[in-house]
Amino acid sequence: MYTLPARYGWVMRYEKILVEDSEKYFDLFDPDLYNPREWAKMAKAAGMKYAVITTKHHEGFCLFKTDYTDYQALNPPLCRKDLIREWVETFRAEGLKVGFYYSLPDWHHPDFEIDRIHPQVPKDPIGIAVR
Repeated sequence: MYTLPARYGWVMRYEKILVEDSEKYFDLFDPDLYNPREWAKMAKAAGMKYAVITTKHHEGFCLFKTDYTDYQALNPPLCRKDLIREWVETFRAEGLKVGFYYSLPDWHHPDFEIDRIHPQVPKDPIGIAVR
């Protein structure tokens, strides 16, 4: 989800985008170029033995089915599928091992601490972000 603004990673932090403002991208999430079958074949042909995929980035959007949040790939109208399950099945079918990156920070969760890297980090009285 963090790539939808199409500028760079950590766009929420660097541009201080509020969580509620970033949610406009949810309905636009469309993995139209998602093709794990092709990627797995290419990875195997390149001699790769394993691949690692990001399952949830710090903006909180899950690419897999979960009972803990609605902020997941199964809910946007243009996706509606468990992208990680499909990826795992196709990579394993090609004989590749799989690994997962899961970001513990979750800026979308209301109870996540607003720390120095959170997009909503408070500013000091003269307007400079607290570090």
